[in-house]
Amino acid sequence: MTASSETPVLDTLAAMTLDSIERCGLPLDTLILTRLAALAAMDAPPVSYVAHIGPAIENNVTVEQIQDVLVAVAPVVGTAKVMAAATNITEALGFAIAVAESEPEG
Repeated sequence: MTASSETPVLDTLAAMTLDSIERCGLPLDTLILTRLAALAAMDAPPVSYVAHIGPAIENNVTVEQIQDVLVAVAPVVGTAKVMAAATNITEALGFAIAVAESEPEG
């Protein structure tokens, strides 16, 4: 086992994400939208979307683009998964806002 960390799972996920970004030729906004589509298809929980909020904002991904992705995948993944994804994205955004509001300004 390599050097220990207090957050080995999060560290591994972050390393995997960075590696996939470096190996992918998609523009970052397209990469984020593609990942959101995959999360919707998997019926991922809200916490899975949290990691994409910051990068989405940084790459100017709009609410309309996210809605378009959900509309595009709806015929493939189904109504229930798309509605769950919309709810989970909203929950993740609410969590991110609450965290940002609780951080001291600096």
